[in-house]
Amino acid sequence: MTKLAFLPFTKPTIDEATINDVAAVLRSGWLTSNGPKVQAFEAQLSQYCGGRPVRTFNSGTCTLEIALRIAGVGPGDEVITTPNSWVATANVILEVGATPVFADIDPRTHNIDLDQVAAAITPRTKAIIPVHMCGLPCDMDKLYALAKKYSLRVVEDAAQAIGSSWAGKRIGAFGDLVSFSFQVNKNIMTAEGGCLVVNNADEAAYAERYRLQGVSRSGLDGIDVDVMGGKYNMTEIAAAIGLGQMLRLEEFNAQRLMLARHYFATFGTQFENQTGAELPVADFEQSNWHMFHIVLPARITRATFMQKMLDLNIGLGFHYAAIHLFTMYRKRGFKEGMFPVAERVCRQIVTLPLFPAMSNADVERVVAATRASLA
Repeated sequence: MTKLAFLPFTKPTIDEATINDVAAVLRSGWLTSNGPKVQAFEAQLSQYCGGRPVRTFNSGTCTLEIALRIAGVGPGDEVITTPNSWVATANVILEVGATPVFADIDPRTHNIDLDQVAAAITPRTKAIIPVHMCGLPCDMDKLYALAKKYSLRVVEDAAQAIGSSWAGKRIGAFGDLVSFSFQVNKNIMTAEGGCLVVNNADEAAYAERYRLQGVSRSGLDGIDVDVMGGKYNMTEIAAAIGLGQMLRLEEFNAQRLMLARHYFATFGTQFENQTGAELPVADFEQSNWHMFHIVLPARITRATFMQKMLDLNIGLGFHYAAIHLFTMYRKRGFKEGMFPVAERVCRQIVTLPLFPAMSNADVERVVAATRASLA
């Protein structure tokens, strides 16, 4: 029997107009240092986020770190976040000299459990970093009510959530500091990159200085450094890609939504009862469907399932391993059993293919392979 072509779990869509625009940037000779493409991309992102100031960077990781610095987080402070995320979400807390504090996750949404956050707040708590997992927003009303009650800053890790919304408002168009990622697997991408949505001109000026060695300039030769910055600026090449991607964001997200709906229809209402696996929350109003997760039943290991799917030429991911069980965090006193919901989910979760170029037939192939691999 002929083997079907390999189906990856994600794949970017790049049109010829964007490729031509990148070529034009290369020919222009202006490749970096806040050129016209970066400025245009920031203006477009600001418009998308309701007119709030937006600054671009070379990764979504540094935007989280800079957000914490803007919020004044440093040594002696605690920041509460989720153990279910890419490790960068917690690493940036260490980068600014603060102490990461984890709170367990909700078993259905896989987002941080805000009741557990409330229980973890101490006099040293300075900020919360929630993650909108797979583009499914946290309960924003409850989150910001909690932050207001305890006078905490919120740094939203919205790496996966561009195009997601809460109560009809786009993520990024409201709230406190909001970080988006444009890494190649995201709903729109710049190959690598990110942006930070801030609250006012002063925070935007801080962001600009932090992203380029703390430098501020005046006149032809005036230069000063007043903060410890890094080398985090976005290139003109990346911004050109981003501008092309923004033109298709609504199209991409609409296709993801259609594919997610087809996943649920194809799995059917009895899939969970039949297999013991868990499907994601079927939110077709607020999620941008960045990824489609299932949680495997305990009777099969993730590695076994992934190998069976690879044998059928289907690629998977897993998002994520529990941060607190990495060696670096175990050395800080974290151990198994502290966050049981996150540990179970992170041990058994897999990411099925979902990207705009997929067809309904691809979804049906993945569902059939998933059922066969669980049988």
